[in-house]
Amino acid sequence: MIGTGYVGLVTGACLAENGNDVWCVDVDKKKIDLLNEGHVPIYEPGLEEIIARNVKENRLRFTDDLKEALDSSLFVFITVGTPPKDDGSADLSYVFNVAEQIGELMDGYKIVVAKSTIPVGTTRKIKEIIEKKLKARNREDIEFDVAFCPEFLKEGAAVEDCLRPDRIVIGTENDRTAEFLKELFAPFVMKDQRLFTMSIEAAEMTKYASNAMLATRISFMNELSRLCEKLGVDIDEVRVGMGTDSRIGTSFLYAGLGYGGSCFPKDLKALIHTGNQNGVELSILKAVEEVNKTQRLAFIEKIKGHFKGQLEGKTFALWGLSFKPRTDDMREAPALTIAKALLEGGAKIRAYDPAAINNAKVLLPDDGRVVFCDDFYEALEGADGLILATEWPQFRRPDWDRIKKLLGAGAPIFDGRNQYSPQKVRSLGFVYYGIGRP
Repeated sequence: MIGTGYVGLVTGACLAENGNDVWCVDVDKKKIDLLNEGHVPIYEPGLEEIIARNVKENRLRFTDDLKEALDSSLFVFITVGTPPKDDGSADLSYVFNVAEQIGELMDGYKIVVAKSTIPVGTTRKIKEIIEKKLKARNREDIEFDVAFCPEFLKEGAAVEDCLRPDRIVIGTENDRTAEFLKELFAPFVMKDQRLFTMSIEAAEMTKYASNAMLATRISFMNELSRLCEKLGVDIDEVRVGMGTDSRIGTSFLYAGLGYGGSCFPKDLKALIHTGNQNGVELSILKAVEEVNKTQRLAFIEKIKGHFKGQLEGKTFALWGLSFKPRTDDMREAPALTIAKALLEGGAKIRAYDPAAINNAKVLLPDDGRVVFCDDFYEALEGADGLILATEWPQFRRPDWDRIKKLLGAGAPIFDGRNQYSPQKVRSLGFVYYGIGRP
């Protein structure tokens, strides 16, 4: 596994868990040293235990020496980042740099599998780069194959998704590679036939199309939620009425503060950019992006509206900082947008998150306007209102009597994830604001 970020570390650990010998490689020696010392750099439920077990049983190793890992490996997975450029396109420099290194160092047959999210045609370019490097070494006798196997990991449930996936997609150009990869992934899908082979290009598009569809569902419900508020309709009732239709299903139909994280935002941008390059305007996906932006702004306007635009001197308890529960990832987190808007308005913040506080300290100002608390009730002390930005399970059934003592009667509750019953919260004397609820 070349790259020990989110995808590489989780996939490598889960492959080792199924009995394979796995090398995880990274150019960041500090990260490799930390992993070898037993420290896991990302928060993901279950990952630390799997890593510790497989390191102890000598199936999982960490190194910054690519040659050492290549020499003893048949499969070479590329799992480095593909961050967005300013124009929205995917930055493929890390992927191509890895391909060059593989071509310079490999001495025997390898199956090079791209797992990073990459635009259609990139896997073929990886092959061309390796071929060019082998030719420069006069080693055109060395055989290799390429494939693309997209990851479908949800942060906060990545270990479960990897060990028991909905499906495994293999994009390949020949039967030999397909059979090798089927054998490798067979233990993950032993009970059901959920392994699909297709062309490399179809597999590359499948990854982008999947994320784009999920983001579209989220933005669709969020846009409807704003209309529901105007009409006095509860979006949660609409969600149930829609989701029970077998043609639609229930997944990703929850109205809230919009999507964030490392995948949806950058993948939509990359797909839109690909469309522009090929003369196809993906107007639906552009609208999905726009709705996602305006959803957060609409929520901020609710907060400002309650205080008649006067945020100066106000203090807010902010529950949840990560972009979703069960992760410490704050990339494109709605909580960041909300916090920055409040600070710009002259407010102060008392924040709590079970996992993301260390990351938040890097992203939010260190000037006393943001206080990070050790407990979510502590965040309420001296606050003028409560904002729920991330639906961590421990926030679902709070002690409302305790909240009332800390906030006072008549305080506003801004529920950005529709976790609470509006009727109950209002009956306790609070002012309740949700998403798409009258």
